[in-house]
Amino acid sequence: MSRTRPPAFVEELAKRLALDVELVPIGSAGAKISAVLLGEVDAYVHAGGQYEWDSAAPAAVAAAAGAHASRVDGSPLVYNRRDPRLPDILVCHPVSASTLLTGIRDVSDHLPD
Repeated sequence: MSRTRPPAFVEELAKRLALDVELVPIGSAGAKISAVLLGEVDAYVHAGGQYEWDSAAPAAVAAAAGAHASRVDGSPLVYNRRDPRLPDILVCHPVSASTLLTGIRDVSDHLPD
């Protein structure tokens, strides 16, 4: 997640899943997704908004590598739209996806509109 703009729901998510969450200072969305693919971090969760070009190529690489890549509600990432803003993204190992998506859904009242 962003070290300067972490999603508001992440602390609640960590509590509900009994996880110890560590913010890892990594720059761009591409670097964060690469860290997931390299096994340096477990997941990239972002819900502060970004533009399509911030994550399109890294998300495609993640999906091609077999990682889970979706919106935080589990819906597909959709690119090349009239409005280039992408509100949120989740990239993680496929084994973790169900647990993270369920946890995020459980704290959905903390998600931005």
